[in-house]
Amino acid sequence: MGFIFSIIAGAAMSIQGVMNTRLSDKIGLYESNAFVQGTAFLFSVIALLFLRKGDFSQITQVNKFYLLGGLLGLVITITVMLGVGKLSPTVAISTILISQLFVAALIDAFGLMGSEKIAFGWNKYVGLALLVGGMILFKMKI
Repeated sequence: MGFIFSIIAGAAMSIQGVMNTRLSDKIGLYESNAFVQGTAFLFSVIALLFLRKGDFSQITQVNKFYLLGGLLGLVITITVMLGVGKLSPTVAISTILISQLFVAALIDAFGLMGSEKIAFGWNKYVGLALLVGGMILFKMKI
């Protein structure tokens, strides 16, 4: 199921990036971001009403650093729109995926934010290099 959820997330992110960029072309970058984040908040509250399983009272027990995830949502939405707007969707999303993989590898390698430490061996460096090479091929005009 993890792979299925990840495939859905990747597809949704690519589609949303283009949709948000086209919306920002018409109404503005920060206006579209406010609309996108606002609708996400609204639907999150609706989902919470029907699917709630957690406990908000435990929020005081969480590392305060982890509460910045919402701020990162703002950074992600705006930078995806800017990237897709300046590059093609393929090149922008390829670059985003490479960046995600590299940062995730650092999190794994150093066991950051409570993650299990997982070595970043030569095969992972080769995989990352292949991704970068693929993105360069996409960007090349032959």
